[in-house]
Amino acid sequence: MIVNKNKKIATELSITEKQVQVTIDLLDEGGTVPFIARYRKELTGSLDEVQIAAIRDRNQQLVELDKRREAILKSMNEMEMLNLELEKQILEAETMTHLEDIYLPFKPKRKTKASIAREKGLQKLADFILEQTNDDLEAEALKYINDEKAVVTIEDALSGARDILAEFMAEQPELRMKMREIFLQKGSFHSKLIKGKEIEGQKYKDYFDWTEAVKTAPSHRILALRRAEKEIILTLDIVVPEDDAITLLDSFFVKGRNASSEQVRQAAADSFKRLIKPSMETEVRLFTKKQADTEAIRVFADNARQLLLAAPVGQKRIMAIDPGFRTGCKLVCLDEQGQLIENTNIYPHNGIEASKEAGKTVKFLSDKYKIEAIAIGNGTAGRETETFVRSLQIPNLIIVMVNESGASIYSASDVAREEFPDKDITVRGAVSIGRRLMDPLAELVKIDPKSIGVGQYQHDVDQNQLQSSLDDTVISCVNAIGVELNTASKQILSYISGLGPQLAQNIVEYRNKNGAFKRRNDLKKIPRLGEKAFEQAAGFLRIRNAEHPLDSSAVHPERYALVEKMAKDLDCKLDDLMKDDQLRKRIKLQDYISDTVGLPTLNDILNELAKPGLDPRDQFEAFSFSEGINAISDLHIGMSLPGIITNITAFGAFVDIGVHQDGLVHLSQLSNRYIKDPNEVVKVSQKVMVKVTEVDIARKRIALSMKTDEKQEPRPRPVIQQPKVQVNKIQYKKEEPETDIAIKLAALKNRFS
Repeated sequence: MIVNKNKKIATELSITEKQVQVTIDLLDEGGTVPFIARYRKELTGSLDEVQIAAIRDRNQQLVELDKRREAILKSMNEMEMLNLELEKQILEAETMTHLEDIYLPFKPKRKTKASIAREKGLQKLADFILEQTNDDLEAEALKYINDEKAVVTIEDALSGARDILAEFMAEQPELRMKMREIFLQKGSFHSKLIKGKEIEGQKYKDYFDWTEAVKTAPSHRILALRRAEKEIILTLDIVVPEDDAITLLDSFFVKGRNASSEQVRQAAADSFKRLIKPSMETEVRLFTKKQADTEAIRVFADNARQLLLAAPVGQKRIMAIDPGFRTGCKLVCLDEQGQLIENTNIYPHNGIEASKEAGKTVKFLSDKYKIEAIAIGNGTAGRETETFVRSLQIPNLIIVMVNESGASIYSASDVAREEFPDKDITVRGAVSIGRRLMDPLAELVKIDPKSIGVGQYQHDVDQNQLQSSLDDTVISCVNAIGVELNTASKQILSYISGLGPQLAQNIVEYRNKNGAFKRRNDLKKIPRLGEKAFEQAAGFLRIRNAEHPLDSSAVHPERYALVEKMAKDLDCKLDDLMKDDQLRKRIKLQDYISDTVGLPTLNDILNELAKPGLDPRDQFEAFSFSEGINAISDLHIGMSLPGIITNITAFGAFVDIGVHQDGLVHLSQLSNRYIKDPNEVVKVSQKVMVKVTEVDIARKRIALSMKTDEKQEPRPRPVIQQPKVQVNKIQYKKEEPETDIAIKLAALKNRFS
């Protein structure tokens, strides 16, 4: 019978079948992952978002498997090839690969060597050879000589029979399973530079002649190799021990040592080279690509989550500067809600007089609008602009460098044009930089997550899978924080559980027409927002200073009556219950357990009453780079510098140290202890201290370390600025300045001391 989906999912995820079934039912009823995780804990056994999403995705995979199973059964029925044994095998197949292996011998094909041989009447000769009896093979083959069918010689007959056998061998499910294991366990990737591509392919220099085991190749390397192959820089092959493969084939099909057995051996060798090897290579490439995609997408989603949940500076009056040299800096001033109140240009890098005028403008506008923080984009001229602003010594101002990745995407988008139809893209970009400081999540949801500057090889992975994962991530982040109903943009509202773009648009239009919402229940007046959408969305929407106290909290409206009963039982007002910790301590949760409400929900309610609507993100901490370190040429081996994690990959973390080029802390340099995943010790937007271990100016590469034990720190290498010559195995640059030579001598002394 068909595999029990619920049982399989439960086993894979180490949960109960009941949890699986309840979750699938809730999803089928229109429940969203955030809503089910937050408000249906009693039903699911407190499954979290990751588990619920895993149930959803695995169930969909198994549904697709069942659809393919039904299609195969129907096809084989129509071809009159289905028997009870085959039907049993098809119904019990647990993977798509196994299912396709079973179907392969019966799958309609284009004309092949084997089908041509069958048309010549050589199937029985192939069957005879496979039996490998001691009968006279040549005498048997003579029976199939037929000039009309182009079987002129004995070798013609034997060749055709071998073609039939080769195809037969390549289609045996058990053999394919074992052959697949050889390719996955013993195979290796081998890349070679295509002649004449040396200069064009410099970024792939490490892979010009590269071999790595399939089973251990990391995701980022597989994606890099495939990209290089796609760009026609490298050839990429999968190499396996051919003797092992042939030995496996012989063990399956060779039964004796006679003439027929020799024909079987020849057929096996041909089957491997012509049919099995190309088929297995394709499978392994697809399999490893899928694994690499999954890992890369996981990394990207984790990074995106950390970036989206970065600490906000909050509702402050912001001055934002989009820096530039020749064209000047675009300056905007924003109020506490992020609305643009003034914009202008300043030219701090265009001479002394222009710099003085720029300083006057910044000071004047800071005073005029009571600016509390200045956000400066980290692109071209960013550090120079930061130095200029700090030199003004304006008191009581937070000055922050802001990652502007994707700001240009936003400024040219329909969303930006709709917000600022009469402003050019430079003004829109500056506004985005300021709003990112104010609330990263609210601003970053306006652009495609693929454009926010995190991840690895995101354009090489399965785009549908990537988009689905990123959508899940954004939805999870937005609902984890919750949004203020009366100020939220339609972009962030569209990610709220149960809403979507159209209902988000309807909410904004209603708000613009009727004014601020006073109660959550007013949402029911929104066109096309029905009971189900209200149920899913209400708990994630906040109304500051609402008529009902709980409307500012994450307590769901379906539980208002329960909380009101708690207050009544304590003979106090709802407001008092939310403000007075001593009153809440008197609540006996056991008294409020019912068929639909258990301790998980009651504990959530109690926690929310203590801190209604609390933003779970970290508190904002001001950060500044080292003064005087503005370019890669300012770096020297051994420097310790503050930095911010900008991106995390499977092989390490990239850190912005304020020189317009992120440095890499390799996985091995992230900690003194062994770690498998960078996320064990760092996260995106984290402030860290790093030490410079290598600088390659020509290739714009900076190697960093976060290790603290000097004995375990990597040996320093020379700064590379020009082509090098080798002298006695120690590399020096030609015509080095005395200071650089001194640094190198010190490094050599440390190395050999």
